[in-house]
Amino acid sequence: MGVIGQVAAVAVAGAICAAVIKKQTPDMALVVALCAVVLILCAAVAALEPVRELMDFLGDQAGLSVAVLTPVVKTVGIALLTRICAELCRDANESGIAAAVEVAGGACALLVCLPLFRAVLELILELV
Repeated sequence: MGVIGQVAAVAVAGAICAAVIKKQTPDMALVVALCAVVLILCAAVAALEPVRELMDFLGDQAGLSVAVLTPVVKTVGIALLTRICAELCRDANESGIAAAVEVAGGACALLVCLPLFRAVLELILELV
């Protein structure tokens, strides 16, 4: 509950500050929003450490190699970062850049998953 409390406090404070500043200097409002996003993401990354440890433990128990689990975690990170970046671009009225970020995020996710695709294909070929 502690992390979500911090996230909520930063989000509300950042949103209020950005809304007040936006009336006079819209450019600075975007900077305030970016700062809030960075603080929130730092809190989220710190909160995910136990999840990573659990995934490592479960992977060891199940006999899964790191090559199988790593692409999944990286893909989730890419998806989250892509979504946040695209929304920030939309907030800045740059929907074209947001669309490009989403396409690039999809391409990067596919690239990261290639080793997983290879491992699945090899497993299928071994079974046949």
